[in-house]
Amino acid sequence: MFYRRAGISHTSYRQERQLWPLPFDRRLALFVLALTILAPLLVDRLYLVGYLMPWVIWSTATLGLNFLMGGAGQIHLGYGAIIAIGAYSSVHLVRAGTPFEIAIVAGGLASALIGSIFGAAALRVKGLYLAMATLAMQSIVDFVITQVPAISGGGQASLPVPTATFFGIAIVGDLRSYYFALAVCLIVTFFMLNVRRASFGRALAAVREKDYAASILGVNTFRFKLVAFWVSSFIGGVVGAVLAFCYYRAVSPDQFHLDLSIQIVAMAIVGGVGSVLGSFFGAALILFAPILLNQAVGQAAEMFGLAISADLRAHLPLMLYGGMIVGFLLWEPLGLAKIYDNVRNYFLVWPFRHARH
Repeated sequence: MFYRRAGISHTSYRQERQLWPLPFDRRLALFVLALTILAPLLVDRLYLVGYLMPWVIWSTATLGLNFLMGGAGQIHLGYGAIIAIGAYSSVHLVRAGTPFEIAIVAGGLASALIGSIFGAAALRVKGLYLAMATLAMQSIVDFVITQVPAISGGGQASLPVPTATFFGIAIVGDLRSYYFALAVCLIVTFFMLNVRRASFGRALAAVREKDYAASILGVNTFRFKLVAFWVSSFIGGVVGAVLAFCYYRAVSPDQFHLDLSIQIVAMAIVGGVGSVLGSFFGAALILFAPILLNQAVGQAAEMFGLAISADLRAHLPLMLYGGMIVGFLLWEPLGLAKIYDNVRNYFLVWPFRHARH
């Protein structure tokens, strides 16, 4: 009914390798795209600024981290530092008179350069040791940003972000900021969708599965891992610039601590490592679940007349939120993207009872 392969015949490799071979998939993608474009006209400003814009920005950040974790199989616990480098670099360049078009790319390049330097050292180890190496990067960058006043103005200082102009259009107001963040998100999304079909993506997949087997096949594993760090860091730097100019409007060291890195890793894992769609699912769950759970706890307390202290009410949603993440990891470790894929595969043969293998 919704998904049907009957009547679909491919006469060329290009047709077979298209992103969405089923008509319903293409229509669904166009519908979601139209919905995101028309969202400012359909929702209130509070929902646009408080929900949609952070979801778009953090989904882009999750895509960048997922390129490294899902594409090359390398864990990164210092992605918040990567975002901070891009944010501070772009802000300082624009304050110095550099056009924003150049500053946002330069912020990505600065993150890519520093991320690749740490990546080159970290890639000599694997597993837990790699995680600790990237965690050390987070600590070093946090220390430098906090202790060097020329970068942040001090540990408690807040650096105001100047008004940016992108090809003559000032990025001011909620509407323009949202559309600029959405444009960056769409560019990164289409890159992620297409890179897996290229030879570079297939080489990364080989490295992710078995790096020593990929080496036997002639794949330079160290070079491809380093390039994965470079691309992932570049995306993170661009996200940092978007975050500073479109959402925060002021940057401070406390915005990019370790908890941000852990949060983005949780988005990638809960959504589905290596899944483009899962990056959006994971970002939505991590961002909105605490808010919804907090509201649910408050309504339940009022409904049943429970006297819940303010401290318990503040921490109970976090406990439920953490338990929900653990439940996903136990019952569906491939994340929300796998749940969506299971539903999709069910409708491929519905209403028949036989399974698709």
